[in-house]
Amino acid sequence: MEEKMFCFQCEQTAGGTGCSQAGVCGKSPAVALAQDETVVALIRLARAALRQGPVSKETGRLLIEGLFLTVTNVNFDEADIRRYNALYQEAGDALGAGAADDLSPQTLFHGDRDIVSLRSTLLFGLKGMAAYADHARVLGYEDPAIYQGCAAFLAALVEDHTVADWLGLLMDFGHLNLKTMGLLDQANTESYGRPTPTTVSTHIAPGPFIVVTGHDLLDLKMLLDQTEGTGVAVYTHGEMLPAHGYPELAKYDQLKGHFGTAWNNQQAEFDNIPGALLYTTNCLMPPRPSYKDALFTTGLVAWPDLPHIAADAEGHKDFSAVIAKAKALGGYDQGQEKTGANGGHTMTTGFARDAVLAHAGTVVEAVKAGDLRHIFLVGGCDGAKPGRSYYTDFVKATPADSLVLTLACGKFRFNDLDLGTLAGLPRLMDMGQCNDAYSAIQVAVALAEAFDCGVNDLPLTLVLSWYEQKAVCILLTLLALGIKNIYIGPSLPAFFSDTVLQTLVETFDLHPIGQAEEDLAAILGA
Repeated sequence: MEEKMFCFQCEQTAGGTGCSQAGVCGKSPAVALAQDETVVALIRLARAALRQGPVSKETGRLLIEGLFLTVTNVNFDEADIRRYNALYQEAGDALGAGAADDLSPQTLFHGDRDIVSLRSTLLFGLKGMAAYADHARVLGYEDPAIYQGCAAFLAALVEDHTVADWLGLLMDFGHLNLKTMGLLDQANTESYGRPTPTTVSTHIAPGPFIVVTGHDLLDLKMLLDQTEGTGVAVYTHGEMLPAHGYPELAKYDQLKGHFGTAWNNQQAEFDNIPGALLYTTNCLMPPRPSYKDALFTTGLVAWPDLPHIAADAEGHKDFSAVIAKAKALGGYDQGQEKTGANGGHTMTTGFARDAVLAHAGTVVEAVKAGDLRHIFLVGGCDGAKPGRSYYTDFVKATPADSLVLTLACGKFRFNDLDLGTLAGLPRLMDMGQCNDAYSAIQVAVALAEAFDCGVNDLPLTLVLSWYEQKAVCILLTLLALGIKNIYIGPSLPAFFSDTVLQTLVETFDLHPIGQAEEDLAAILGA
């Protein structure tokens, strides 16, 4: 069968090898081609910019915007993508890009399998990092080193390297992503305060409401400002749950609770919803007719013929149409006792590094006394592909003398469970969004200092789930920091060639997940 497209950047890719007829995510061949053309236009722009000297802020912004545009589940509107592509072409022209800089999209995914694998790993990591850089940018936080590094890595994608050189590039990129996550951490905490532990209800009150999904906290802040006094409640969804832990967001009375679970359940959870829906970042699935009329996009998110809320020149967004839709739909007549994946009625969040490290002494003493045997970080992306019940089974099987840290949307498999307490701490602690892997890294480093050992010597194991490109950049950061013995699943990336996978396994003791209880026993030495 003739291929209409090729895409293998997400975990759900068709047959575990690559989507060739249409994207499992809902992406059409035309959109896939347009996004590949985005990437080569950005490489062209990056090469031209690097010849001019330091990469300007304006060029850096275009690079991260364009990369973010191509992340899975962001933009499905071919016309919109081609409008962006024209901007990137014009920017490249203005910097002197010529015929030697022009590339075919086929350049990216054809050639020696190992080289394609290494190139794809770097490209997909760059896409994930760009999302974090863009979230920081909209809050006014930028770093020239991130823009410069982004351009250099884009240019490196189409240069000749040995396998060893490629691996070195991946490790260098991992450090750049750590810098980027650190910048976003700074942006979020300085803008909204340091997260504090918070219990969030899954119940929905009667009356008009808006559900906000995605990751962008600034969009949520603007919506909260605009819904004050309107009688319209606001609920988070998916990766927006950690917003409840930030004091400057939690202070709004109309921020009521959390609606549903992870992004991949939206088509069922939003069925005939009597409220408005606002999509802020990568989380969009093909909308069903039963709720399509309630849906609005903003930022880089787009679907053909859906209303889009754009920012003005100052970055302000007018959400009055979303608020009006919520009022027109009216909400539920009676309160709804919705639950998490396991029937729980609450979820906790806000256990970022400050909240955890405030109890570092307690943790250290519990380990020394033998009361705390092991710490697990179980988190990452959720998805619809079978096999993800592993993470629920794993967390349920963790012993009572262990702690479970979690982050990102993978936590919705188990974050409504009550695992009890240990040494006065909840055994299950949600550290935040996927970018809050930065917090987890800082906790690990601090504990290693307290025990006067390396991170790999701690009684700590990372059990990760991946779906899209932000998980790739986080994994590369962990590997760049020398963190070993990571368990990853539910399936291995299709873009890892056998050689690349074997190299990672041998170098970093990377483990594909197996059976939850067997993996747990191996970790604990049982």
